[in-house]
Amino acid sequence: MQTAQNEITTGATGAAGVANTAPQTPATQAGTTNYQDYKIIRRNGAVVAFEPSKINVAMTKAFLAVNGGQRRFRARARDRRATDAGRGARAGAQPPERWRHPYRDVQDHVELALMRSGEHEVARAYVLYREKRKAERASASAEAVARVQEGGVSVNVTDAGVSKPLDIVALHDLLETACAGLGKAVSAEPILKETLKNLYEGVPMTQVYDSAILAARTLIEKDPDYSQVTARILLHTIRKEILGAEVTQAEMTTRYAEYFPKFIARGIKAELLDEKLATFDLARLGAALDAGRDFQFNYLGLQTLYDRYFLHIEETRIEMPQAFFMRVAMGLALNEADREARAIEFYQLLSSFDFMSSTPTLFNSGTQRSQLSSCYLTTVSDAWKVSTKRSRKTRCCRSSPAAWAMTGPMCARSARTSRAPTASRKASFRS
Repeated sequence: MQTAQNEITTGATGAAGVANTAPQTPATQAGTTNYQDYKIIRRNGAVVAFEPSKINVAMTKAFLAVNGGQRRFRARARDRRATDAGRGARAGAQPPERWRHPYRDVQDHVELALMRSGEHEVARAYVLYREKRKAERASASAEAVARVQEGGVSVNVTDAGVSKPLDIVALHDLLETACAGLGKAVSAEPILKETLKNLYEGVPMTQVYDSAILAARTLIEKDPDYSQVTARILLHTIRKEILGAEVTQAEMTTRYAEYFPKFIARGIKAELLDEKLATFDLARLGAALDAGRDFQFNYLGLQTLYDRYFLHIEETRIEMPQAFFMRVAMGLALNEADREARAIEFYQLLSSFDFMSSTPTLFNSGTQRSQLSSCYLTTVSDAWKVSTKRSRKTRCCRSSPAAWAMTGPMCARSARTSRAPTASRKASFRS
């Protein structure tokens, strides 16, 4: 029984779901559904593919554990096959690209399917097992916090001008979420211990997170996966800065769609973004944002984007990572016939890191100064006055990010005085 219950929960949490309750499309009814288009949101906020095979295996083991022999199980499954198929056909008709549900919803569907099928004993055991696992997780978190607090750590923090005790349990849960899925060698406890060592009475909450980031960074040498842990803690601070509240990664699956149109409107009002972006179907583009891809960053990559690329108003960032990629994609798709479809296509390439545009494109795409090229070629006359004038114009154009290569008689003469031009030698003329 215990093994069967464990398999059910593992299958649901791992994006298995219940195949009978998945949304049906014409492709589904034809038996050609690509379930990679259906997504499940794990506990740590990661978005993964729906895999009905996992739930099929888990349910089979559960029925065998509760009901006994293989023959009896096969007979009962055969009797309910037609009924289950009919229920599945009446499930939602939401498009695959918008079918994303938290793992808890999938587990609820498992319970509902069991109850509707009359398998009350299996359903009851499954409900009890879910509650048991929830209690075990809470107990493990409390024990970890207790071990850290053995040194008598107790400090008040300042958040939004209000002094209050530091919620060590919430901080531990944040670090646990950051470590989730990265292997047994990665743990939240050493990060939490080091973080608490660096705190003082009345420390601002922002510095608590900075301390956690610093503590996680020092562990990167021990295990490279801590780079992703550090990035996820940094991501939490970015969410708080932009959204103005403590928002978990799991909540971002819905919050991204709400935030994106507001971000575009705010960027246009601040004269940072091109007004043409407001003519896109922002609801459709917001729904296409994949919050799970925020977890792909390592620390250096996300920190670089935060420092140099994200749009800001008076040093306050307004651009989330997936909104950044979509903004770039929208700028690239402005002149396309089906702008939304092409923007989503470009976004998928950029946000998955399958392709990355050059720095000028990332800086300027979708902005009022939409200069996308990264390299220009110009000529320099042999006449001194003409070359000086051309050089002055070039410097004026260089006010936007780009690389320049200059060619002409003067450049060639300089090259001849040393050695024959090569690819590396030509690169030395770049301003």
